[in-house]
Amino acid sequence: LALDARFVLEIERQRMHNGNHDVIVVGAGFAGLACAHEIAKAGRRVCVIDRKRDLGERLHTTGILVEEALANPLFTDLPAGIHHSVSSVKLYAPGLESIELTAPGYRFHTTDTPALMRWLGEQAVTAGVDMRLGCAFREAQATAHGWHLPGVGQCRYLVGADGARSRVAAYFELGRVRDFLHGVEYEYDGAGLRRPDALHCFISRRWAPGYIGWIAQTPRGVQAGLAQRLRHGAPPPDVAAFLAHVAPLVGLSIVRKPDSIRAGLIPCGGPVRPRVGRHVLLAGDAAGVVSPVTAGGIHSGLRHGAEVGRALVQ
Repeated sequence: LALDARFVLEIERQRMHNGNHDVIVVGAGFAGLACAHEIAKAGRRVCVIDRKRDLGERLHTTGILVEEALANPLFTDLPAGIHHSVSSVKLYAPGLESIELTAPGYRFHTTDTPALMRWLGEQAVTAGVDMRLGCAFREAQATAHGWHLPGVGQCRYLVGADGARSRVAAYFELGRVRDFLHGVEYEYDGAGLRRPDALHCFISRRWAPGYIGWIAQTPRGVQAGLAQRLRHGAPPPDVAAFLAHVAPLVGLSIVRKPDSIRAGLIPCGGPVRPRVGRHVLLAGDAAGVVSPVTAGGIHSGLRHGAEVGRALVQ
Protein backbone atom coordinates (compact mmCIF):
# COMPACT_ATOMS: atom_id res chain seq x y z
CA LEU A 1 0.00 0.00 0.00
CA ALA A 2 2.86 2.38 0.82
CA LEU A 3 4.43 1.64 -2.55
CA ASP A 4 1.16 2.36 -4.32
CA ALA A 5 0.75 5.62 -2.40
CA ARG A 6 4.21 6.82 -3.43
CA PHE A 7 3.45 5.89 -7.04
CA VAL A 8 0.20 7.88 -6.98
CA LEU A 9 1.91 10.89 -5.43
CA GLU A 10 4.61 10.78 -8.11
CA ILE A 11 1.97 10.69 -10.86
CA GLU A 12 0.22 13.67 -9.25
CA ARG A 13 3.52 15.56 -9.06
CA GLN A 14 4.19 14.89 -12.74
CA ARG A 15 0.69 15.97 -13.70
CA MET A 16 1.16 19.27 -11.89
CA HIS A 17 4.53 19.74 -13.58
CA ASN A 18 2.91 19.11 -16.95
CA GLY A 19 0.38 21.88 -16.37
CA ASN A 20 -2.64 19.81 -15.34
CA HIS A 21 -4.90 21.41 -12.74
CA ASP A 22 -8.26 20.68 -11.25
CA VAL A 23 -9.14 24.38 -11.45
CA ILE A 24 -7.66 27.46 -13.09
CA VAL A 25 -8.81 30.76 -11.58
CA VAL A 26 -8.55 33.89 -13.71
CA GLY A 27 -7.97 36.91 -11.47
CA ALA A 28 -5.97 37.26 -8.25
CA GLY A 29 -8.36 39.63 -6.49
CA PHE A 30 -10.27 38.91 -3.29
CA ALA A 31 -12.81 36.53 -4.86
CA GLY A 32 -10.22 34.65 -6.93
CA LEU A 33 -7.82 34.15 -4.02
CA ALA A 34 -10.63 33.07 -1.68
CA CYS A 35 -11.76 30.52 -4.29
CA ALA A 36 -8.22 29.21 -4.81
CA HIS A 37 -7.63 28.98 -1.06
CA GLU A 38 -10.62 26.68 -0.57
CA ILE A 39 -9.52 24.43 -3.44
CA ALA A 40 -5.91 24.22 -2.27
CA LYS A 41 -7.03 23.60 1.32
CA ALA A 42 -8.89 20.51 0.08
CA GLY A 43 -5.71 19.17 -1.54
CA ARG A 44 -6.79 19.85 -5.13
CA ARG A 45 -4.57 21.33 -7.82
CA VAL A 46 -5.36 24.99 -8.46
CA CYS A 47 -3.65 27.64 -10.54
CA VAL A 48 -4.36 31.39 -10.37
CA ILE A 49 -3.42 33.59 -13.31
CA ASP A 50 -3.42 37.39 -13.38
CA ARG A 51 -2.22 39.80 -16.03
CA LYS A 52 -0.51 41.97 -13.38
CA ARG A 53 3.10 41.20 -12.54
CA ASP A 54 2.69 42.74 -9.08
CA LEU A 55 -0.54 42.22 -7.11
CA GLY A 56 -0.05 45.62 -5.49
CA GLU A 57 -0.16 47.57 -8.75
CA ARG A 58 -3.08 49.00 -10.74
CA LEU A 59 -5.59 48.39 -7.96
CA HIS A 60 -9.29 49.13 -8.38
CA THR A 61 -10.42 48.79 -4.74
CA THR A 62 -10.50 51.05 -1.68
CA GLY A 63 -9.34 48.16 0.49
CA ILE A 64 -11.83 49.12 3.23
CA LEU A 65 -12.96 46.00 5.09
CA VAL A 66 -16.07 45.46 7.18
CA GLU A 67 -15.62 43.72 10.53
CA GLU A 68 -16.98 40.42 9.19
CA ALA A 69 -14.31 40.24 6.49
CA LEU A 70 -11.52 39.80 9.04
CA ALA A 71 -13.11 36.51 10.13
CA ASN A 72 -12.35 35.05 6.69
CA PRO A 73 -9.63 32.34 6.79
CA LEU A 74 -7.67 34.35 4.21
CA PHE A 75 -6.96 36.97 6.88
CA THR A 76 -5.62 34.60 9.54
CA ASP A 77 -2.36 36.09 10.87
CA LEU A 78 -2.91 39.38 9.01
CA PRO A 79 0.06 41.60 9.95
CA ALA A 80 -0.95 44.45 12.26
CA GLY A 81 0.79 47.10 10.15
CA ILE A 82 -1.39 46.38 7.11
CA HIS A 83 -4.73 47.48 8.58
CA HIS A 84 -6.06 50.37 10.68
CA SER A 85 -9.22 50.07 12.80
CA VAL A 86 -11.96 52.69 12.52
CA SER A 87 -14.54 52.70 15.32
CA SER A 88 -17.15 55.11 13.95
CA VAL A 89 -18.69 56.52 10.80
CA LYS A 90 -19.16 60.28 10.54
CA LEU A 91 -21.92 60.89 8.00
CA TYR A 92 -22.16 64.32 6.35
CA ALA A 93 -25.30 65.71 4.72
CA PRO A 94 -25.07 67.83 1.53
CA GLY A 95 -24.90 70.96 3.69
CA LEU A 96 -22.04 69.34 5.67
CA GLU A 97 -24.06 68.89 8.86
CA SER A 98 -22.91 65.60 10.36
CA ILE A 99 -23.95 62.76 12.63
CA GLU A 100 -21.68 60.13 14.18
CA LEU A 101 -22.69 56.47 13.95
CA THR A 102 -21.23 53.73 16.13
CA ALA A 103 -22.06 50.15 17.14
CA PRO A 104 -20.54 48.50 20.21
CA GLY A 105 -17.68 46.20 19.23
CA TYR A 106 -18.02 46.92 15.50
CA ARG A 107 -15.26 48.43 13.39
CA PHE A 108 -14.30 49.11 9.82
CA HIS A 109 -10.70 48.47 8.76
CA THR A 110 -8.78 50.56 6.26
CA THR A 111 -5.73 48.91 4.75
CA ASP A 112 -2.41 49.45 3.08
CA THR A 113 -4.06 47.91 0.05
CA PRO A 114 -0.97 47.22 -2.12
CA ALA A 115 0.74 45.53 0.85
CA LEU A 116 -2.46 43.59 1.62
CA MET A 117 -2.75 42.19 -1.90
CA ARG A 118 0.92 41.20 -2.01
CA TRP A 119 0.56 39.48 1.38
CA LEU A 120 -2.55 37.59 0.21
CA GLY A 121 -0.64 36.41 -2.87
CA GLU A 122 2.19 35.13 -0.68
CA GLN A 123 -0.30 33.33 1.56
CA ALA A 124 -1.86 31.66 -1.49
CA VAL A 125 1.50 30.33 -2.66
CA THR A 126 2.23 29.04 0.85
CA ALA A 127 -1.14 27.23 0.79
CA GLY A 128 -0.15 25.41 -2.41
CA VAL A 129 -1.66 27.61 -5.09
CA ASP A 130 0.26 27.72 -8.38
CA MET A 131 0.43 31.51 -8.94
CA ARG A 132 1.14 32.82 -12.46
CA LEU A 133 1.55 36.60 -12.58
CA GLY A 134 1.97 38.51 -15.83
CA CYS A 135 -0.30 35.92 -17.45
CA ALA A 136 -3.48 37.23 -19.10
CA PHE A 137 -6.51 35.19 -20.13
CA ARG A 138 -7.00 35.27 -23.90
CA GLU A 139 -8.64 32.04 -24.98
CA ALA A 140 -9.58 28.53 -23.88
CA GLN A 141 -9.79 25.36 -25.95
CA ALA A 142 -12.34 22.70 -25.03
CA THR A 143 -11.05 19.27 -24.05
CA ALA A 144 -12.89 16.06 -23.22
CA HIS A 145 -12.86 16.88 -19.50
CA GLY A 146 -12.55 20.65 -19.28
CA TRP A 147 -10.40 23.37 -20.82
CA HIS A 148 -6.89 24.02 -22.10
CA LEU A 149 -5.43 27.51 -21.70
CA PRO A 150 -2.46 28.03 -24.04
CA GLY A 151 0.69 28.76 -22.07
CA VAL A 152 -0.94 27.75 -18.77
CA GLY A 153 -2.20 24.17 -18.99
CA GLN A 154 -5.32 22.08 -18.68
CA CYS A 155 -8.05 22.16 -16.07
CA ARG A 156 -11.34 20.48 -15.29
CA TYR A 157 -12.97 23.78 -14.30
CA LEU A 158 -12.29 27.42 -15.10
CA VAL A 159 -13.30 30.26 -12.76
CA GLY A 160 -13.64 33.84 -13.99
CA ALA A 161 -12.84 36.11 -11.05
CA ASP A 162 -11.43 38.84 -13.26
CA GLY A 163 -13.51 41.82 -12.25
CA ALA A 164 -16.38 43.94 -13.46
CA ARG A 165 -15.24 43.83 -17.11
CA SER A 166 -14.63 40.08 -17.06
CA ARG A 167 -12.86 38.71 -20.12
CA VAL A 168 -13.96 35.22 -19.11
CA ALA A 169 -17.63 36.26 -19.09
CA ALA A 170 -17.26 37.87 -22.52
CA TYR A 171 -15.36 34.91 -24.02
CA PHE A 172 -17.87 32.30 -22.84
CA GLU A 173 -20.92 34.51 -23.47
CA LEU A 174 -22.01 34.40 -19.84
CA GLY A 175 -23.86 37.17 -18.03
CA ARG A 176 -22.20 40.59 -18.22
CA VAL A 177 -22.25 43.39 -15.69
CA ARG A 178 -24.16 46.31 -17.21
CA ASP A 179 -24.62 48.78 -14.34
CA PHE A 180 -21.65 50.37 -12.64
CA LEU A 181 -20.45 52.89 -10.15
CA HIS A 182 -17.36 54.81 -11.29
CA GLY A 183 -14.93 55.26 -8.41
CA VAL A 184 -11.78 57.40 -8.14
CA GLU A 185 -9.58 57.55 -5.04
CA TYR A 186 -6.55 59.66 -4.10
CA GLU A 187 -4.00 58.52 -1.53
CA TYR A 188 -1.68 60.85 0.39
CA ASP A 189 1.20 59.03 2.07
CA GLY A 190 2.10 60.27 5.55
CA ALA A 191 -0.95 62.54 5.87
CA GLY A 192 -3.19 62.55 8.94
CA LEU A 193 -6.76 63.41 9.90
CA ARG A 194 -8.08 65.26 12.92
CA ARG A 195 -10.23 62.18 13.63
CA PRO A 196 -8.26 59.11 12.45
CA ASP A 197 -10.73 56.83 14.27
CA ALA A 198 -13.63 57.83 11.98
CA LEU A 199 -14.64 56.90 8.44
CA HIS A 200 -15.88 60.21 6.99
CA CYS A 201 -18.71 59.67 4.46
CA PHE A 202 -20.31 62.42 2.39
CA ILE A 203 -23.72 62.37 0.74
CA SER A 204 -23.78 64.88 -2.12
CA ARG A 205 -25.64 65.02 -5.41
CA ARG A 206 -23.02 67.50 -6.60
CA TRP A 207 -19.91 65.46 -5.86
CA ALA A 208 -21.18 61.86 -5.82
CA PRO A 209 -24.57 61.47 -7.55
CA GLY A 210 -25.87 57.98 -6.85
CA TYR A 211 -23.32 57.05 -4.21
CA ILE A 212 -20.96 58.72 -1.69
CA GLY A 213 -17.62 60.39 -1.05
CA TRP A 214 -15.26 59.19 1.69
CA ILE A 215 -12.10 60.17 3.56
CA ALA A 216 -10.29 57.80 5.92
CA GLN A 217 -7.03 57.30 7.74
CA THR A 218 -5.00 54.31 6.52
CA PRO A 219 -1.77 52.69 7.74
CA ARG A 220 0.04 54.64 4.99
CA GLY A 221 -1.68 58.02 5.25
CA VAL A 222 -5.07 59.25 4.06
CA GLN A 223 -7.32 58.02 1.27
CA ALA A 224 -10.11 60.13 -0.20
CA GLY A 225 -12.48 59.10 -2.93
CA LEU A 226 -15.73 59.56 -4.79
CA ALA A 227 -17.99 57.11 -6.55
CA GLN A 228 -21.01 57.91 -8.71
CA ARG A 229 -23.34 56.13 -11.08
CA LEU A 230 -21.63 55.63 -14.44
CA ARG A 231 -23.62 57.55 -17.05
CA HIS A 232 -22.83 57.99 -20.73
CA GLY A 233 -21.21 61.36 -21.29
CA ALA A 234 -20.95 62.20 -17.56
CA PRO A 235 -17.59 63.60 -16.39
CA PRO A 236 -15.51 61.42 -14.04
CA PRO A 237 -15.63 62.05 -10.29
CA ASP A 238 -13.74 65.27 -9.45
CA VAL A 239 -11.87 64.28 -6.30
CA ALA A 240 -9.64 67.37 -6.36
CA ALA A 241 -12.62 69.76 -6.29
CA PHE A 242 -14.36 67.62 -3.65
CA LEU A 243 -11.30 67.80 -1.40
CA ALA A 244 -10.96 71.55 -1.86
CA HIS A 245 -14.52 71.77 -0.49
CA VAL A 246 -14.31 69.34 2.47
CA ALA A 247 -10.65 68.81 3.41
CA PRO A 248 -10.57 71.61 6.05
CA LEU A 249 -13.59 70.00 7.73
CA VAL A 250 -11.62 66.82 8.54
CA GLY A 251 -8.29 68.52 9.21
CA LEU A 252 -6.62 67.36 6.02
CA SER A 253 -3.95 69.72 4.71
CA ILE A 254 -3.28 69.14 1.01
CA VAL A 255 -0.19 70.88 -0.32
CA ARG A 256 0.82 68.39 -3.00
CA LYS A 257 -0.48 66.05 -5.66
CA PRO A 258 -1.68 62.63 -4.48
CA ASP A 259 1.01 59.97 -4.15
CA SER A 260 -1.23 57.45 -5.92
CA ILE A 261 -4.56 57.43 -7.72
CA ARG A 262 -6.87 54.43 -8.03
CA ALA A 263 -9.90 54.19 -10.27
CA GLY A 264 -12.29 51.46 -11.32
CA LEU A 265 -15.81 50.25 -11.94
CA ILE A 266 -18.00 48.77 -9.20
CA PRO A 267 -20.91 46.50 -10.24
CA CYS A 268 -24.20 47.79 -8.83
CA GLY A 269 -26.91 45.96 -10.81
CA GLY A 270 -27.00 42.70 -8.86
CA PRO A 271 -25.86 39.18 -9.83
CA VAL A 272 -25.54 38.49 -13.56
CA ARG A 273 -27.18 35.56 -15.37
CA PRO A 274 -26.04 33.06 -16.39
CA ARG A 275 -23.07 32.71 -14.05
CA VAL A 276 -22.28 29.11 -14.99
CA GLY A 277 -21.44 27.47 -18.32
CA ARG A 278 -19.78 24.24 -19.43
CA HIS A 279 -17.11 23.70 -16.75
CA VAL A 280 -16.81 27.48 -16.27
CA LEU A 281 -18.10 29.69 -13.42
CA LEU A 282 -17.98 33.38 -12.52
CA ALA A 283 -17.09 34.67 -9.06
CA GLY A 284 -17.11 38.01 -7.22
CA ASP A 285 -17.35 41.20 -9.27
CA ALA A 286 -17.38 39.21 -12.52
CA ALA A 287 -20.61 37.58 -11.30
CA GLY A 288 -22.03 40.89 -10.06
CA VAL A 289 -21.98 39.52 -6.50
CA VAL A 290 -21.03 42.69 -4.67
CA SER A 291 -22.69 44.93 -2.09
CA PRO A 292 -21.43 48.50 -2.54
CA VAL A 293 -24.37 50.04 -0.65
CA THR A 294 -23.16 48.48 2.63
CA ALA A 295 -19.43 49.01 1.98
CA GLY A 296 -19.30 45.22 1.90
CA GLY A 297 -17.99 44.71 -1.62
CA ILE A 298 -14.81 42.95 -0.52
CA HIS A 299 -16.67 40.83 2.03
CA SER A 300 -19.21 39.75 -0.62
CA GLY A 301 -16.41 38.86 -3.03
CA LEU A 302 -14.60 36.82 -0.37
CA ARG A 303 -17.75 34.92 0.56
CA HIS A 304 -18.78 34.20 -3.01
CA GLY A 305 -15.28 33.18 -4.10
CA ALA A 306 -15.03 30.77 -1.16
CA GLU A 307 -18.49 29.29 -1.92
CA VAL A 308 -17.50 28.72 -5.55
CA GLY A 309 -14.29 27.01 -4.40
CA ARG A 310 -16.14 24.74 -1.97
CA ALA A 311 -18.73 23.85 -4.59
CA LEU A 312 -16.03 22.82 -7.06
CA VAL A 313 -14.28 20.69 -4.43
CA GLN A 314 -17.56 18.90 -3.69
